[in-house]
Amino acid sequence: MGFDSREATPGFKRQIVILNAETRSFQRASIVMHQVIGLSVSTNTIQRITLEAGEALVAAKQSDWSDVLSGEVVIPQVAVVLGDGGRIRTRQMGCGPGVHLEHEGWNETKNAAFISARSETSQFDPEPQPPACFLNVEHVAKLTEQAKTAEKTERDPASSAPEPTPRSPSKPSKHEPPHKPQRVLRTVLSSMQNSREFGKQMAREAKRRRFDEAARKAYLGDGLTCNWTIHSEHFSDYVPILDFTHAVTYLFAASVICFGKTPAAWAAYCRWMTHCWQGEIRSVLLDLKQQQRRIGLPGKDTSKDDRREQLRVIIGYLENNQQRMHYDQYRCQGLPVTTAWMESLVKEINYRVKGTEMFWNNPSGAEAILQIRAAALSEDDRLVRFLTHRPGQSTVRRAPQALATAA
Repeated sequence: MGFDSREATPGFKRQIVILNAETRSFQRASIVMHQVIGLSVSTNTIQRITLEAGEALVAAKQSDWSDVLSGEVVIPQVAVVLGDGGRIRTRQMGCGPGVHLEHEGWNETKNAAFISARSETSQFDPEPQPPACFLNVEHVAKLTEQAKTAEKTERDPASSAPEPTPRSPSKPSKHEPPHKPQRVLRTVLSSMQNSREFGKQMAREAKRRRFDEAARKAYLGDGLTCNWTIHSEHFSDYVPILDFTHAVTYLFAASVICFGKTPAAWAAYCRWMTHCWQGEIRSVLLDLKQQQRRIGLPGKDTSKDDRREQLRVIIGYLENNQQRMHYDQYRCQGLPVTTAWMESLVKEINYRVKGTEMFWNNPSGAEAILQIRAAALSEDDRLVRFLTHRPGQSTVRRAPQALATAA
């Protein structure tokens, strides 16, 4: 079109940013803009406007969104906080478009979901038997293999990012038992910041959502140390819950280590998994340590591929997390026991920021797009509200008349 991004009206900028937040790339946003809305806007212009908005979002969050997200916030019946890391490919600032191998590489992202939910409590375990999916050998083997290859997959991604998982409905399913939390409202954070700074962001978001005032609160994550450091520093009064699916992959791996790929291994897994589901992790650890004595302890120079060392690592993982594995109690409290909500969210974030041909300037471009995507995935309309009422937004000159007509 030949106009500078600063010449666009606030309303037109809003259209561009929202469209770009929901499409695969700046180029796709330009195509959709032309084919659906009838306006031809260059990829560079869409990129400039979007990243400007992302940088403004960073500043707004630093001021606690006080000028944007005002008004009453309902105290949730159940407050659930979930955290998980991700990966994004970046390049050094000033390199320009294209691939620059000497400057490009994978960097870690921090992601968090804040979900207000509703559920019923019960005096006795409402679901003492594990779900059928964890008794399906093909399903469990696939979960375990995915866990083992997660690091490799992140460093060598497929040619296209996975399609995002559809958002969960805000209304509870008629088929879900009442003890399972039903999502009411989700807000999202995503950032390139380190875990210490991201923990502060998470604490601010939880406070803004009035999560600290909820009667029931849960914090879920996998076994990464940074997750539980954030919990201890900012969410220590939340019930800490280790993702049950994550524990399942360790138990299945342990069964293969102890018994090989035999019926005895599957029988051992089913027994350990059921005990774990029922909150009896101590009995599982006793059994595993008995197997460890049978197999033998690793030496100082034992390879990490040695099954004795692998079993030692698994036992250590379960011991370190056993205080977060009282799954029977969590179900009685109407709390979630898996991070399924977080897993689907990571896919939604990756849809916009991750791909073999995506390289984001580090830190500004990467941080900006993560802020835009997280705001778009938040269900309190914060992106629209921010773009409409963002503080300090100056009046800008109206774009040329050609904007209103098809190219």
